[in-house]
Amino acid sequence: MSRPGSPLLAVFVLGTLGLPACSDDRAGSYDFGPYQIAANDEIESECVQISLHNTEPIYVNAVELTTGPGFHHSNWTYVPEHVFAGPDGKFDCYERGYSEAISAVFGGVLFAQSTQTPHEVQAFPPGTAVKLPPKTKLIAQVHLLNPTDTALQLRPNITLTTIPEAEVTKMLAGISFQDQALALPPTRQSRFTVECDLAERHRELLGSDPNFHIYYGLAHYHTLGTGLLLEAVRPDGTATPIYNTRTLVGDTLGGPIDPPFDMTGYTRLRFSCDFYNPRADVVKWGVGDQEMCVFLAFSDSPYAWGGGMNEQIDPSNETPVGNALYYSSPCEVFATDARR
Repeated sequence: MSRPGSPLLAVFVLGTLGLPACSDDRAGSYDFGPYQIAANDEIESECVQISLHNTEPIYVNAVELTTGPGFHHSNWTYVPEHVFAGPDGKFDCYERGYSEAISAVFGGVLFAQSTQTPHEVQAFPPGTAVKLPPKTKLIAQVHLLNPTDTALQLRPNITLTTIPEAEVTKMLAGISFQDQALALPPTRQSRFTVECDLAERHRELLGSDPNFHIYYGLAHYHTLGTGLLLEAVRPDGTATPIYNTRTLVGDTLGGPIDPPFDMTGYTRLRFSCDFYNPRADVVKWGVGDQEMCVFLAFSDSPYAWGGGMNEQIDPSNETPVGNALYYSSPCEVFATDARR
């Protein structure tokens, strides 16, 4: 952390904050599953649905997820009850045509689990919340991975802590970008970077350059990932870190940004994922023993932002930096109105 008065004061290194469990009595607690994962098995096509049966909006200030070993990762979105129609509980994602991109259009992002973290709390500052409209349901695609020789049985739980509408001072929406153009060189360190210009779309939608605040951030990579850096970039190319991780899979990769980072004066977001590949083969985007590079954040923008490099192609602009190889890819930007 930089000295007081420095513009880097807003930087928060994720994974260093121990957050308390949700204790607010205005909470909904939901068991789901159960899951039985055979020894050395992997399941990636299963989803879970939880209908909230709410007749009024719900304002979520914190989410607590308790899973256990073998629950590799899950992304939680919210959509209206009629979208991806079907009963609550576990279902095959492909049979209902579930995708996170479609969820973002009809609803939004609520929570993302740090890779292989068995218990995690996503908590926003007092008065800030994600709004869930009436007749909302939660859907998550879950990724189960049991690398052991013993079968696992899990009955996870997700708990939503809410606040009354009268206490809400800021409503938050998701920011999610990814880089699928990964090709980790064998026995080398590498960095993959995508830089996304938000200014043009922000001017079209809101008549100004970006001026929102970022309250929370989370990184997603697998076992070869060594860190993620998110930066805000000014029109002159100078950059300021927003958050970065220095923790490995199994640790918490998300946390609040305190104070919230002010995007005023910045026009682009740049994110970089660092890896070390000890193997003899190139590692690409994917599940299992492959890799990912994704970040999730929450801001007070009236729009949810997303995109990145969404094609599994070879990265561009290979550049040696010391003993590492650096790559970059272009970015596509999407924005969805979060005011529902």
